[in-house]
Amino acid sequence: MNLSRPDLEADGWAFALELYARPGVADACLKLQNEASVDVMMLLMVAFAAVRHRILLTSAELRELDEACRPWREQIVWPLRAIRSELKIGPLPAPNNETEQFRSKVKAVELAAEQLQNQLLAERLPLRPPERNAVGPEELRSVLCNVASLFLERRGGKPVADPLSSINEIVDAATRDAR
Repeated sequence: MNLSRPDLEADGWAFALELYARPGVADACLKLQNEASVDVMMLLMVAFAAVRHRILLTSAELRELDEACRPWREQIVWPLRAIRSELKIGPLPAPNNETEQFRSKVKAVELAAEQLQNQLLAERLPLRPPERNAVGPEELRSVLCNVASLFLERRGGKPVADPLSSINEIVDAATRDAR
């Protein structure tokens, strides 16, 4: 594979933004994030490796990626997200027009933190020759379920809702052009 790490980072970020913007994907990602504690940035990077580079990451590789970005996610991304979410309802003086502008700034910083996480993931993404001609929906579904399982294990395996419907939505959107 003749792709530099900066190219991989840029391509991974572009892929994540493009996929996230497709109908139904944002809602599916947020459901996985909110109900199963799935790291959406990691999920999108794993989908990128599969769809664009035809590499299905192993469980061990998924755990390595998770361990690489876990401190950043837990110490930076999640606290920013919590602040942004809290500003929707309070404390005083929130919510009002001024705090909504502030919330928008926090949202931009949260997105920048996710972009830095994308960089971290791209730096650690295993680079190897493609494993197959194309990754089909079933293979993509399997690797994304492995990502969700990694996070569900931390929750004691008790999702609030079944993550498979959300994963199916993402798989359908990611493989739509390949069909």
